This record gives sequence, C-alpha cells and structure tokens, in this order.
Amino acid sequence: MNISLSQAEKIISAAKEKSRSIDTKMNIAIVDAGANLVAFSRMDGAWLGSLDISIKKAKTARYFDMNTGIIGELSQPGGALYNIEHSNNGLITFPGGVPIKNASGEIIGAIGVSGSSVENDHAVAEAGASAI
Repeated sequence: MNISLSQAEKIISAAKEKSRSIDTKMNIAIVDAGANLVAFSRMDGAWLGSLDISIKKAKTARYFDMNTGIIGELSQPGGALYNIEHSNNGLITFPGGVPIKNASGEIIGAIGVSGSSVENDHAVAEAGASAI
C-alpha cells in the first residue's frame, strides 16, 4: 500500500494547522512506502536549513518504521544503533519523523517536520500522521 497524493495533501494541511496553532513555521515532507517524496510544503518564513532535515526525517521514519526520536534514543553512544545516522546517505535521529498508517494499521508512508524545537516538530508530525 502507498500513500496517495490526496492523502499526503490532507496530512500536510493538518500539520500546517497544528503548526499555526503553536505559532511555528515548518517544512513538512511526506514520503510513500518506498521512501520517495510525494508532497512537500515550506510554510512562509520557515527556515531554509530545515528543508533537507524534514525530508530526511520522513525517509528515516519510513526506513525503520518508527518515530525518529526512538531511533535517536537507540543511537546514543553505547546504544545498539550508535552511528546509524551515517548510513543511507544520512539519517536524522531526533524527533519530527513519524510513520503514517492506513486504517488497517499498514505503514503507507511517513511525515517529516522541521523548523522549531524537536518537541514542536514531533507534535506537528503527529498531528499530520493522525489526519488519515
């Protein structure tokens, strides 16, 4: 199963709404089940440097089918996944990437959000992922 463009646009809309509600400007990326970019939105005034980070967060969440913050916990010095961020042409291992599931619980893609604190990035990503 793959995420559709229509679903991706709905997710971006929900993520932007959450971003506005907490007064942040975000870069929001949606990838499909193959980790290919399906949709992207850069809110007016969002940091340019966060553009690539949001895409890599989405890809990381899909590559490992878990929130990027969890991967970050596992990749600390001495952790089971230490240095994993250097694989796959660079991963992002802090919060803001979340897998997207369909109604049957199958992973159909992922969202990556960057542009504020990691707590805000994660909250916006969760709001988006919950939209479908």
